[in-house]
Amino acid sequence: MRKKIALITGATSGIGEACARRFAKGGYDLVLTGRNAQRLEAVKNAAEQEGAEVCLLLYDVRDRQACAAAVDSLEGRWREIDVLINNAGLALGLEKEYMGSFDDWDTMIDTNIKGLLTMTRLIVPAMVERNHGHVINIGSVAGDAAYANGNVYCATKAAVKAITDGLRIDVAETAVRVTNVKPGLVETNFSVTRFHGDQERADKVYQGITPLNGDDIADVAFYAASAPEHVQIAEVLVLATHQASGSVIHRENV
Repeated sequence: MRKKIALITGATSGIGEACARRFAKGGYDLVLTGRNAQRLEAVKNAAEQEGAEVCLLLYDVRDRQACAAAVDSLEGRWREIDVLINNAGLALGLEKEYMGSFDDWDTMIDTNIKGLLTMTRLIVPAMVERNHGHVINIGSVAGDAAYANGNVYCATKAAVKAITDGLRIDVAETAVRVTNVKPGLVETNFSVTRFHGDQERADKVYQGITPLNGDDIADVAFYAASAPEHVQIAEVLVLATHQASGSVIHRENV
C-alpha cells in the first residue's frame, strides 16, 4: 500500500507548519509550499524525523503561473495528492474600512481567495479523475460574521466558506471530500503579520486568554482527513474556551 500524500500551502510557520508535523507523524508523505526557503527546509527536516518523505515547492500562491509551474514539476507518485490543505493566508491591518490600505487589501484578496482558488483548480481535477481525495481549507471564525475593523479580512474568510461549500456541492457525485476548518484565536505569527511586525501590539491580542495554537488546528485537520471514507467533516468551528465568537472574548485580569 502506497503512503498517502498531503500538499500543504503556507507550510513555513503557524498552522501550516503544525499540519506538516501532524500529518508526517500520522504516516503521510508531504508536498510543502511556501515563500521562505530556509523555513521550508527546517519544516522538511522536522517532518523527515517523523518518517515522512518530503518534496518542497518554493513559490507564492499569489503568482498563478508560479503555482502552475510548481505543480507541473511534480513527478511520479508526487502528482497523486490525497489531501490538499489550503492553509496559506494572512490578515493585514486592523483599521476602519474607509481608512484601509489598498495594498493590504490586494495582498489579502490575492492570497486568501485567489491563491486558494488557484491551488484548488490545479489539484482537484486529478482527485475527481481518481475519485479520491480531500480538500481542507483553513477558514476562520471571521468568515461567520464581521468584527470591528476586520472588514476585508472577514470578507476573504467569508469567501473561503462560500468557495468551500460550493466545491463540496460540485464534487458531491464523487468520493472527494471537502472540509472548512474555522479557527478562532490562534497564537502564531498571525497578529505580528497583521500589525506589520509590531510585536507589542500583537501580544495584546492574546492577553487574558489561553488561545489555541497551531497544533490544535492541525489535530482537527488530521481528524477530518482520518475519518472513514463515507464520513465528510464538512465544517468545524474551533475556538478557545473563553472565546464565544469572533468578537466575544472573555479576558482575565485585563
